[in-house]
Amino acid sequence: MSSYSHGTSGTSLLGDTIGANLDRAVARWPEREALVDVPSGRRWTYGEFAADVEELAYALMASGVAKGDRVGIWAINCPEWVLVQYATARIGAIMVNINPAYRTHEVEYVLNQAGISLLFASLSHKTSDYRAMVGEVRGKCPQLRETVFIGDPSWDALLTRATPAPYPELSCDDPINIQYTSGTTGFPKGATLSHHNILNNGYFVGELISYTEQDRICIPVPFYHCFGMVMGNLAATSHGACMVIPAPSFDPKATLEAVQQERCTSLYGVPTMFIAELNDPDFATYDLSSLRTGIMAGSPCPVEVMKRVVAEMHMAEVSICYGMTETSPVSLQTRRDDDLEHRTGTVGRVLPHIEVKVVDPATGVTQPRGKAGELCTRGYSVMLGYWNEPGKTAESIDAGRWMHTGDLAVMREDGYVEIVGRIKDMIIRGGENIYPREIEEFLYAHPKIADVQVVGVPHERYGEEVLACVIARDPADPPTLEEVRAFCEGRLAHYKVPSRLQVLESFPMTVSGKVRKVELRERYAAGQE
Repeated sequence: MSSYSHGTSGTSLLGDTIGANLDRAVARWPEREALVDVPSGRRWTYGEFAADVEELAYALMASGVAKGDRVGIWAINCPEWVLVQYATARIGAIMVNINPAYRTHEVEYVLNQAGISLLFASLSHKTSDYRAMVGEVRGKCPQLRETVFIGDPSWDALLTRATPAPYPELSCDDPINIQYTSGTTGFPKGATLSHHNILNNGYFVGELISYTEQDRICIPVPFYHCFGMVMGNLAATSHGACMVIPAPSFDPKATLEAVQQERCTSLYGVPTMFIAELNDPDFATYDLSSLRTGIMAGSPCPVEVMKRVVAEMHMAEVSICYGMTETSPVSLQTRRDDDLEHRTGTVGRVLPHIEVKVVDPATGVTQPRGKAGELCTRGYSVMLGYWNEPGKTAESIDAGRWMHTGDLAVMREDGYVEIVGRIKDMIIRGGENIYPREIEEFLYAHPKIADVQVVGVPHERYGEEVLACVIARDPADPPTLEEVRAFCEGRLAHYKVPSRLQVLESFPMTVSGKVRKVELRERYAAGQE
């Protein structure tokens, strides 16, 4: 049987624009809560939320923003972020998500590459002074004519311009969002997504975990990323559920407090976030009994972590999702009733209305089930392309409209898919292919290891050797290389046993919570400790 699967479904794709879909939710549930910002205590019903979206949409049009214009948002999680998301969609402007961790060099590139004419920005967060950075780049970005700072008089000044006017006619296939994917080399690329791409993806992700208007979704993942704005916001509004913002950026304590206070039924995060919540010293004191589901994505979930999430966080129906920004993002997802092994050993099976296949990276031929190859996906979720980069688009989307993910995967007989690594992350030691995920899973069981990332680093004789970067359970008693190797002895093939160990306090992370393996490789490539 070949490694191809198609998500058949009795539920049709939505043909709406995001604005029309929100209108339907408002008509059905005007008095239900749509959005709660825990830090500020602000709350919106669906009726109130729609009114504020409309006011902002009118203000943008009065400010000269037309259909197809690019509106940037460079901000941490806050209610205004969500209002901008829906207001720009309402008028057909293309919202450009800018990573809050970007510095002047990166933001200047994005402002110019996307041709952003109006920018929304936070004032400051942690070490970032956004007003100062905008001041630095403004003169180098000729298309940027206005910046509106959230929490500043410029926001209120913008709203005073709101004048009711007819909305432009929109198609669900219009581009609505540009998300810059973090390039490990060179500048990031702007994945361009339509109403149809992201609205349907949010809707079907929500369908597979049975969202209704009774659900309250705690969203500690960043809005600037698909995880927050699609799987969080659009999954919520397409089902009449409530979006709950626990904090401007991830904070384990604030997340647990928000779940308890708002009686959230669903919680999102990457595995490192769940690990941080479970390891909070006061974890046992929080009442998390309202939870039933949630989504874990971004990287594989260790078995022990999943067991605790189900047992101690009451998330019996938690779902694993796999995707990438270019596919809006989710293409594979576990189901509510999948067993522990499927939730930790796989990333689920294909979503409705999507196709996936596993191919030989060299020939493009579909592999038999059980054999590793590159995962490709096709369907409504595949991006329109990289903004103004047809050459880069053609490198990722082939003539058959298949998106090549760059991930190594195995499709099981039952159609569930295992991700065994990135093509570029695979370690080749003395001719043996080593998938870091397998070693990481094994080392999570070591009593002295709280978290682990395995990377390949150069070796004179073997080409590459295995480096385990670990965070100790007890910083006062970290594991030694000898202990780790003894733990592996006789249980892992000799060539998979780490030959180097690095004990760290934390891993370098992207703002969306993914570990930057490329940085670990570079840091320790030359053998420096």
